[in-house]
Amino acid sequence: MLETILQHIPQRDPFLFIEEIVDRTQDAITTSKVLTGKEDFFRGHFPGNPVFPGVLMCEAVFQTGALLMSLRGESAGSDKTALITRIQGAKFKNMVKPGDKLLITVDFVEMLANAAFMKGKITSNNKTVMSIEFAATLVPSTEI
Repeated sequence: MLETILQHIPQRDPFLFIEEIVDRTQDAITTSKVLTGKEDFFRGHFPGNPVFPGVLMCEAVFQTGALLMSLRGESAGSDKTALITRIQGAKFKNMVKPGDKLLITVDFVEMLANAAFMKGKITSNNKTVMSIEFAATLVPSTEI
C-alpha cells in the first residue's frame, strides 16, 4: 500500500506521515501511521516526555486529503499538486505518544473550481485526538 501512496503524493521520508491505506470510498479515505518513537522530532518535542506535534498531525491529515484528491482523479497525473489554502477549526483533544497507531480519516465535502474542501480527524486508542476542516487548491507542479 505504501507504493500507492508514493505514486499519488509528493511527500517522502522523513516528511511522509501516512504509511497505509486502511479504507477508501469515492468521498472518504482512512490511512494509518504507527509512531515508533524513533522519529527525529520526538528527540526535541518534550525530551523525556515525547509528544507528536500538533502541526504534524495536521500534516498527516493534509497528506491523506491530497491522496484522496489524487485517487478521485482531481489531481490526475503529475502535472498538478494539492497545496493547503485554508485551515479552520483545528481542535486537539488528546496527546499522541510514541507507540501509538494513528487512524487518519478525511471526508471530501465539495470541489469548487480548483479547490477541494475537506474535513479530517485522527483517532488513536479509540479516541479522537484531533479534527480539522481544510481546503486544498490544485496548482501546476511546475510552479512549486
